[in-house]
Amino acid sequence: MSAERIYIYKRYERFWHWSQALLIIGMMITGFEVHGSYTLLGFESAVRLHTLAAWTLLTLWAFTIFWQFTTGEWRQYIPSLKNVLAMVNYYLIGIFRDAPHPFRKTVVQKHNPLQRLAYLALLAVISPLIWVSGLFYLFYGDWQRLGIDAYLNLEWVAVAHTLGAFLITAFFFIHVYLTTTGHTVFAHIKAMITGWEEVDGTQHKP
Repeated sequence: MSAERIYIYKRYERFWHWSQALLIIGMMITGFEVHGSYTLLGFESAVRLHTLAAWTLLTLWAFTIFWQFTTGEWRQYIPSLKNVLAMVNYYLIGIFRDAPHPFRKTVVQKHNPLQRLAYLALLAVISPLIWVSGLFYLFYGDWQRLGIDAYLNLEWVAVAHTLGAFLITAFFFIHVYLTTTGHTVFAHIKAMITGWEEVDGTQHKP
C-alpha cells in the first residue's frame, strides 16, 4: 500500500485543538465535582477553576473564530450528506474487515462527511446549550436586576447545563476513540501534534 505525507494541520490549529482539549478536560473534572458526583478539589476550588477554564475557553474560541474566517478554514465545517452512508458503513463494518477508508484527507478537505455532521451538532446544539445555560447559571445573582427571574427557573437551567455536560463528555470520548482508527492507533494523534498526516495514496482523490 502506497502512502504519501501531507501537511494538513497548521500551527494555530494544533495549538487551538490541544488547548481546547485540556480546558474541556479540566471543565469536565471540576464541573462534575460541582455537580456533586465526587469530591476531589473541594467545592469552592472546583467552582473557581471551572469558571476560570470557561472564560479562558470562550476567549480561545473568540480568537479561533477570527482565525477560521480570516483563513477560510471555516469552509472545512460546511456539512454534506455525500458519502455519509459509506462512512457509517465503514465505522460499523468495514473497519473490522480491514476495508479501505472511503474518505481521503486533503488540505482543503480535512474532515469526512460524518465528522462534519458531528461538528455541526457540536456547534449548533451542544455548545449553545452548555454555554447559554452556564452563563445563566453563573450570573444567577443578577437575574432579578435584569428582570429575567420571572422567566427562568434555576433548576431547569441546572438540568440543561448538566445535559450539555453529558453530551460534551460523550462527544469527547467518541472523538478520542475515533482518533485510534487510523492506519495505526496513534497515527491521527501524531498528525495533530506534528501537522503531517499520512494518507493512503491508493484511494481515489475527491
